[in-house]
Amino acid sequence: MGLRSLMAVLFLLLIQPLQAWPLSAEENRPVDLELILAVDTSSSVSEDEFNLQMHGLASAFRNRAVAEALEASGDLGVAVSLIQWADNRKQFTVIDWLVIHTAEEAAAFAEQIEKTPRAVVGGGTAIGGVIKYGLRQLERNVFNGRRKVIDISGDGRTNQGIHPQRLKDAVVAQGVTVNGLAILNEDPAIGRYYREFVISGTGAFVMSATTYEDFAAAMLEKLVKEISGTPIAEKAPPVIAPPAAG
Repeated sequence: MGLRSLMAVLFLLLIQPLQAWPLSAEENRPVDLELILAVDTSSSVSEDEFNLQMHGLASAFRNRAVAEALEASGDLGVAVSLIQWADNRKQFTVIDWLVIHTAEEAAAFAEQIEKTPRAVVGGGTAIGGVIKYGLRQLERNVFNGRRKVIDISGDGRTNQGIHPQRLKDAVVAQGVTVNGLAILNEDPAIGRYYREFVISGTGAFVMSATTYEDFAAAMLEKLVKEISGTPIAEKAPPVIAPPAAG
């Protein structure tokens, strides 16, 4: 393990005790939404691209439009957590569950995002792996959300582990929605791939960012739709070949 990776892991161990529930940890606590934000940190993501993702997320949570979406979502608040992911061995919860009701709480979450280092450096792209990890986190938390969403951002196709398409039944059975933010800088067809094989559940949708520089604007629009529950209308995606068996 390199020095940078070791420092990131030590940071996560140090901050873990500080990430206790901001309010009482009662079982089945009702919230309007349980939201997992899953940031791609695989080998295809450079340090600059990682920083653009994290700054883009932080910027979105500081935006007034997110505060208005929180108000529109209901009175119970949004339970949110942040994970970083790459291959099947590399998924880390870097900000544990907390509940956001207000613009001030969203801004505090944004500050946490900006202070969070990269915990995953390199590795393959296991989209199925991060979906499985997200489903476990939703099962094990103390919340009972009216809606449950796993929000995956990435720039590549699955190249190891279970194919995400094979998890669609499990996603639907748990009442979860998987949405995608496809970053098209390396593969212009990645948006179609996410539509065909990654997203699932009620109201699932894909947003696209042409480059990492477009990520902040796309994430803001996506978060507003996810938090407020705004319906999404999309054209039918082009038909592409299914994954090979195996």
